[in-house]
Amino acid sequence: MDGKPIDRDGTLAADAEARPAPLTVADGGTPVAGSSLSAEELDHLTADIVAALKSVYDPEIPADIYELGLIYKIDVDDDRNVAIEMTLTAPGCPVAGEMPKWVENAVNAVPGVAGTKVTLTFNPPWDKERMSEEAKLAIGLF
Repeated sequence: MDGKPIDRDGTLAADAEARPAPLTVADGGTPVAGSSLSAEELDHLTADIVAALKSVYDPEIPADIYELGLIYKIDVDDDRNVAIEMTLTAPGCPVAGEMPKWVENAVNAVPGVAGTKVTLTFNPPWDKERMSEEAKLAIGLF
C-alpha cells in the first residue's frame, strides 16, 4: 500500500507523496482482537478509504458523500475486502442505481483493497443532522 490520495474521479493523485507502509503484526504492529491486520494497517487503510469516499460527490448537492453522512459503516476484513453500508439523501434519488458503483470504483482504487461490496440501506433514513459542519457550510445551512 502506498497510501496516495485519491482524486475526485477515483484515480490516484499524480502529485501525491507516498506514505511509508504501516507495520504488520509480524513486524511489531499493534495487534487487533479478532483480526490478523495490525491497528496501524487498519488505520492506514481506513484513512485511504475515507479519502476515496470523499472523492464521490452527490450530483445534486455540492458536498461529498462522506461529509454528507451517507456512509453508515466501513468494515475491512482480514483479506482486505471492504464492506460499505450507505444510504442516499432520499429513496427516490436519481442516481440510486449508479452511486453504489461510483463508491465501489473509488474504494477499489485504494491500494491494498482486495474488493468492495456496497450495500444500500434506508434504515435509519438520512437526515441533515448526519452532515458534517463542512458539508453544512458548503450547502449554506449556516
